[in-house]
Amino acid sequence: MTTLKNKVAYITGGSKGIGLGVAKALLNQEMRVAIGGRSEERLAAAKAELNQDKRVLTLVSDVAKADDEENAIKDIVSAWGQLDVVLANAGVGHFAPVDELSLEHWTQMINTNLTGAFHTLKAAVPHLKKTEGYYMTLASLAGTNFFASGAGYNASKFGVVGFTQAVMLDLRQFGIKVSTIMPGSVATHFNNNDPGEKDAWKIQPEDIGTLVVDLLRMHPRTLPSKVEVRPTRPDLKKKN
Repeated sequence: MTTLKNKVAYITGGSKGIGLGVAKALLNQEMRVAIGGRSEERLAAAKAELNQDKRVLTLVSDVAKADDEENAIKDIVSAWGQLDVVLANAGVGHFAPVDELSLEHWTQMINTNLTGAFHTLKAAVPHLKKTEGYYMTLASLAGTNFFASGAGYNASKFGVVGFTQAVMLDLRQFGIKVSTIMPGSVATHFNNNDPGEKDAWKIQPEDIGTLVVDLLRMHPRTLPSKVEVRPTRPDLKKKN
């Protein structure tokens, strides 16, 4: 997919953070970008920030609900006639020792982070077959490195990594590329963080956007199926 102009992408959780950073990068490549999210207000603010009315479509959708994602994909194809790239980016995180982790928080993480990625792909795969498109998931280094108070989050992200790698084997026969991106610390609002100068040492959302573009521009014969990415110098955290 070395020619990106006018290709159509769908980004879940696209109204802020990594999703919004990727949307900006794809728009810079003259792609058309649909961003999904649960908040109509945040989506409207994101669309205003992107400032590309003709190339941006906003979709109110909760990835934990299969019908929402079915309708979102239908709206994209109805508007633009095709679907070339999907980034399953929507995610939530709650952190507590397992004996204190609530059932509500466990269920929300599994349903959003893991089952949500399945819902998005299930709705998108017939269209990706037509375009020999690209499906990506936004996992995490927490999908391979466990930590205390991360039982629910680790479970969801370990699941996303395993899910995506199996999907890659299922779909490569159709010419569909599949990758999972596993970032370390990223400067976003995740876990109630307020990004600022203190986060300068972290990966920035636009860095993930650059990475996604690089993956899309990779020669069709080559597939980086799992990409780990970390801050270069995490020791800078101690100096802020």
